[in-house]
Amino acid sequence: MSTIKEKTTNFLNEINEVLTRCNLGKEALTIIGASKTKDINEIREAYQAGIRHFGENYLQEAEDKIYKLDLDITWHFIGSIQKRKSKKIAHLFDWVHTLERIEVAKKLDKERSELSKKLNVCIQINVDDEKSKSGIAIDEVDKFVVEINNMENLTLRGLMAIPNPLASKENQIKSFKLLKRKFDELQKNYKTVDTLSMGMSADYEPAIAHGSTMVRIGTNIFGKRT
Repeated sequence: MSTIKEKTTNFLNEINEVLTRCNLGKEALTIIGASKTKDINEIREAYQAGIRHFGENYLQEAEDKIYKLDLDITWHFIGSIQKRKSKKIAHLFDWVHTLERIEVAKKLDKERSELSKKLNVCIQINVDDEKSKSGIAIDEVDKFVVEINNMENLTLRGLMAIPNPLASKENQIKSFKLLKRKFDELQKNYKTVDTLSMGMSADYEPAIAHGSTMVRIGTNIFGKRT
């Protein structure tokens, strides 16, 4: 059985091949290790293999890891945000990918004022209009962005989405293209927008080919969750 270090090394090699095929340099993509349910030793092993960004879904689980790991890690919150947990999320994380409610954004903005560095945020898009999935509709983005951009302690970095994993490859690509068009529109109007967070272990290659700048990888680094 491969170790996490071996899995990570193999995956990074695969990513480099994808970037080469897409005529992109290594700097064009950030890889987030999706470390939900993984302990600090597993995260440390992935870090030693080259991963510097890690994403957590649950505050309580993440809090313990963030305090215990003495590594130069950039922490991303990639789970649903409960308003009552906004203060700790604002204090512990460098990025939030799952912004979908203005009231939560206001809370994060208020709590982040206690720190000198702004919180990087991405707006979550429910690109396939799935009832079971979080995120705003793509036609609501412009209004949402205006409000976020006026907040003093948040930096709007871009969009995040999880296309329907059960959709056909063709439909997934349509979703990626739709997100890329919206991302390009935002880039023209907002100088801080530089991130399109889309693509996971099962679909990272087409996501990168269609404009992703950030992928969230769990299985291909840590193996299947038990």
